[in-house]
Amino acid sequence: MVNKLEEYARLVIEIGLNVQKGQLVIINTPVECAPFARLCVKAAYAVGAKQVIMNWRDDAVAREYWLNAADECFDEVFPWDVDKNLGLAKRGAARLSIAATDPENLKGVDPSRLARANKAFGEANKEYMGMMMASVNPWCVASVPVPSWAKKVFPGVPEEEAMDKLWSEIYRAIRIDDNGGAVERWHEHCKTLSDRAKKLNDYAFKYLHYTNSLGTDLTVELPVGHVWEAGSEFSKSGIEFVANMPTEEVFTAPMRDGVNGKIVASKPLVIGGNIVDKFYFILKDGKIVEAHAEVGEDILRQEIALDEGASHFGEVALVPFDSPISNSGVLFYNTLFDENASCHFAFGEAYPTCIQNGTEMSKEELLAHGLNSSITHEDFMVGTRDLSIVGVTMDGREIPVFVNGNFAF
Repeated sequence: MVNKLEEYARLVIEIGLNVQKGQLVIINTPVECAPFARLCVKAAYAVGAKQVIMNWRDDAVAREYWLNAADECFDEVFPWDVDKNLGLAKRGAARLSIAATDPENLKGVDPSRLARANKAFGEANKEYMGMMMASVNPWCVASVPVPSWAKKVFPGVPEEEAMDKLWSEIYRAIRIDDNGGAVERWHEHCKTLSDRAKKLNDYAFKYLHYTNSLGTDLTVELPVGHVWEAGSEFSKSGIEFVANMPTEEVFTAPMRDGVNGKIVASKPLVIGGNIVDKFYFILKDGKIVEAHAEVGEDILRQEIALDEGASHFGEVALVPFDSPISNSGVLFYNTLFDENASCHFAFGEAYPTCIQNGTEMSKEELLAHGLNSSITHEDFMVGTRDLSIVGVTMDGREIPVFVNGNFAF
């Protein structure tokens, strides 16, 4: 029987980041995930990493900061932090983020502090974030359980049992079992996603029309020359990597000013340690003109007001309702997993890779081609069992893309 945790670490380093000999590696991780992070460090050095740089964080310390730090802190970004991020990126560093936190860690924090800090960070790190969105270097997001998260996902059971159950669901989602072979399964999975993306690219749809019983009725225009991406992608230097583990999505960028109608979220969203639930948007000419939520509406409204682009969509992603994560029936309260159980959109920044030759374009050129620009990028889930998506081609043909929540082809 294989050691699943060691295989997971190797999978993240060798397939997720595809670390090259002599490359710098950055790992961002909660302190509670130290055992897994250490295995990732070991795996990175085993394949020839030049140096592994650790960035540790802690939920308890973070909560104290957001509640008690001087108010002016939330409008400031230390220039040396900006220089570090950008400098390492320019040196080709691969970046692993271990996403594991209490979904409600910042409940009760003044929402304006969160919004101001997000805006300050985004403004100060525009060049660095642009490099990330353009996949200049490999990056990967993965997760392992922490007790506070596990208890939120599986309430009413002892902590140890909740942790075991969450581990089981994560291993299933990332295709790790007792018999090894996860790397081969991931190669097969990425090919399946790539084949779907090719079919969508061949259709070159003019727009997509979404409807379901929740009240969604949305038309999404797609830019001329848009590109559907899936599974693995390539860095600017040609290194193949997988940005999300798990991943089930095929995605592209919508036309910034071409989204119209109503879109209803199908799952809660965690934004900055707060849960937003039962929400919907109304869009006109690509702009969110109404935002309503039964839970966390103030958080949501501040997030879509971070800058002009935050009120426009930057990503449209297709995920079959009968995906492995969705079929688990588990609500993870973690966007990495929940977005890969459901069709989703993101408001904010678009990926330059989602337009032909986009990585060679300036911000102004991307905007001219219809791609949105923002300091934020926030995914939210819209997929349901009865979701219908119809694609309309340039010559007016209507092609079923999703029928009853799943791909029609």
